[in-house]
Amino acid sequence: MKKLQNGLLEATVIINAVLEDTDLLSTMDKVISEMTNCFNRGNKVMFCGNGGSSADAQHLAAELSGKFYLDRYPLPAEALHVNSSYITAVANDYSFDKIYSRYVSGAGKQGDILIGLTTSGNSENILQAFHAAHENGIITIGFTGKSGGKLRLISDYLINIPSTVVPRIQEMHLTIGHIICEMVEKALFENEFKQ
Repeated sequence: MKKLQNGLLEATVIINAVLEDTDLLSTMDKVISEMTNCFNRGNKVMFCGNGGSSADAQHLAAELSGKFYLDRYPLPAEALHVNSSYITAVANDYSFDKIYSRYVSGAGKQGDILIGLTTSGNSENILQAFHAAHENGIITIGFTGKSGGKLRLISDYLINIPSTVVPRIQEMHLTIGHIICEMVEKALFENEFKQ
């Protein structure tokens, strides 16, 4: 029972730290605006991650391309790892480090957004994807842990969770990601549902 309580307390401490971090809250607000503007321009949002972060990337893409609260038009959002034939071909023919950067170079367009989830901020395939994004005029948003790792230096926007504990960071990525999806959806569609 004590370990369960400690885990919940640890999560609560991180949530409170995020609530008190005005710079981080301001960044989140800017990300909501960037994503709203991206969709209004007819651009798309791409997500990438590894392991549990790839599951979170896929989850958040589905919230946008499916729906969140409102039964509305689907938004162009995708997780870049869902085509297993592509992933295994590029990993085999080039390197696992290239799986996202090649996709971004081929399918990304100026004005799109790339969101990379990596708790360390040092995942090489995500770093390379961000470099490819910048070469193509794509806005980059990093979701990381406390330090931000190398991604801190190349993200247009950085949402770095004030923790070094991987599961707590991932939980906050999903929580913040959900809030962002909700706010973007409201910004784009809420007026259509008012009576």
